[in-house]
Amino acid sequence: MKKMEYHNPVLLQETVDGLNVKPDGIYVDVTFGGGGHSREILKRLGSGGKLYAFDQDKDALSNAIDDNRFVLINENFRFIKRFLRFYGVRKVDGILGDFGVSSHQFDVAERGFSTRFEADLDMRMNQDGELSAYHVINEYDESDLRAMFLQYGELRNAPKLARAIVGARSSRTIKTSLELKEILKPFMVKHKEHKILAQIYQAIRIEVNQEIEVLKEFLLQTQELLDVRGRVSFISYHSLEDRLVKRFIRNGMFEGEPEKDLYGNVSVPFKKVGKLIVPSQEEIEINNRARSAKLRIAERI
Repeated sequence: MKKMEYHNPVLLQETVDGLNVKPDGIYVDVTFGGGGHSREILKRLGSGGKLYAFDQDKDALSNAIDDNRFVLINENFRFIKRFLRFYGVRKVDGILGDFGVSSHQFDVAERGFSTRFEADLDMRMNQDGELSAYHVINEYDESDLRAMFLQYGELRNAPKLARAIVGARSSRTIKTSLELKEILKPFMVKHKEHKILAQIYQAIRIEVNQEIEVLKEFLLQTQELLDVRGRVSFISYHSLEDRLVKRFIRNGMFEGEPEKDLYGNVSVPFKKVGKLIVPSQEEIEINNRARSAKLRIAERI
């Protein structure tokens, strides 16, 4: 199998440092991609350590690491607990997640993730998935499109975008990214075209891959899987993801506040480790994808 090209992972040292790797520990990299973070974890593991990695994208399989301490699972990380149990693992010492789209997925034009290329409407991280950008754009009701652009793209003109798509598809099917861009061209503000288009693509991609639901399901499982003093090290690239990670680390829930006992104490699963970490200007210059990255680290109490 031919190896797929991936850029250097974002915040490599900081993310793996955050796990506080024990030589004989059990770790999970839920976003394997090009395997950069996994290779760094393996460097720090001893002969008795173990690393499990998840990636739902078949392209990532070409980067599998030949190491008897390593297992690559071709599945969505929303099923982390189920598949770890299949391997007899009930508790782990650390979980790493580098959320969002991999550099490889952005760079392969036909996957449809990037605003730079003309491509069929796709955006599936799992290439066997049934829901694609084509189905979303051509089959969703106007109200669903409006909600998607508002919630996942944080676009104030979501009603106009949804109306334009529904109007255009009434006469012809929208098949490619170029066709979609032409329909939405009137809503591009001068000098902000790229930003608005990126928000539109982000909204469609999150819907296609159920990214918010997947992240919530996954985060809830981490508190069951992690051993006491086990660590999580999570990189997010947009405010929707980062907000969920931040709230979960702080409160063990995504909305509201945790209940207090008779003495005013709250019981939460994690404690924050250090401050929010963002890439240096030097790293951003080398890898532009790093510009919006936010790393949060926490420890199981």
